[in-house]
Amino acid sequence: MTVNSFYQSLFHCKTYKISLDAGCTCPTRDGTLDTRGCIFCSGAGSGDFAVKDIEKAKRIVAGKINTDVPVKYIAYFQSFTNTYGDLNRLCALWEQALSAPDVVGLALGTRPDCLSKECVDYLGRLAEKTFVQVELGFQTAAEDTAKYIRRGFDNSVFIDAVERLHRANPRIHVVAHVIFGLPGETPEQMMNTVRTVIDSGADGIKITCLYVLKNTDLELEYHKGTFSVLDEDEYYNLLECALKLIPSKMVIHRLTGDPPKRLLVAPLWTMDKKRALNRIKNMLSKTI
Repeated sequence: MTVNSFYQSLFHCKTYKISLDAGCTCPTRDGTLDTRGCIFCSGAGSGDFAVKDIEKAKRIVAGKINTDVPVKYIAYFQSFTNTYGDLNRLCALWEQALSAPDVVGLALGTRPDCLSKECVDYLGRLAEKTFVQVELGFQTAAEDTAKYIRRGFDNSVFIDAVERLHRANPRIHVVAHVIFGLPGETPEQMMNTVRTVIDSGADGIKITCLYVLKNTDLELEYHKGTFSVLDEDEYYNLLECALKLIPSKMVIHRLTGDPPKRLLVAPLWTMDKKRALNRIKNMLSKTI
């Protein structure tokens, strides 16, 4: 199932995620686990397009879409780890976002090792009243790769996080983020990552290819020639294999990313977003 179809079934109109910045950090940046962040992570912690003001975020989206028809929004706290920090402060931000006009749900980008019992319990209660989506950065099931990219947790932590969220409330929509093309990984390892996400019971999946961004440790490795990025055909061949594994009930939230052009080093073919979306649309029409 595509994410558009999924949101349409819930909200009965076109629904867009608006990218927000809660001012959070990450345990791989604040010294708890490391100070360098994940090897591929930019200074914005994946939230390169996120803003702090929800009305500004809505205006950004409105400038790109047809607002002549009814639309709704999901408040997506994207930058860094959005369940990491003072829970009272975070709950206040989430509830403030949910009170904004036309906002019908909450999405939180986070790490599976940053979900305290108190946080999970709160999200379970919140899911009784509104749509709650929790997006877990998993990236890979290859433990050696996870160590190389400085992920900071093993696979069992991810699997446990999915289970705890669903125990708190089966309505919580759990999404796993996956990256294809991490240094040294084989196609079979990438498919094993997809299988691990499926077996975890996650409700949705996001897949993107690895981007090399400026001012990251990954950029240094790339310029040393220690790995190569995926070319366009390689990536879409991998997606075709993944789509054969993904069950129809799992929601496909993304099959390509949106790298900030000012920071992108490679692969440059990803800059043509229209071409990428058209290719994905054609692929999905044959498989879903």
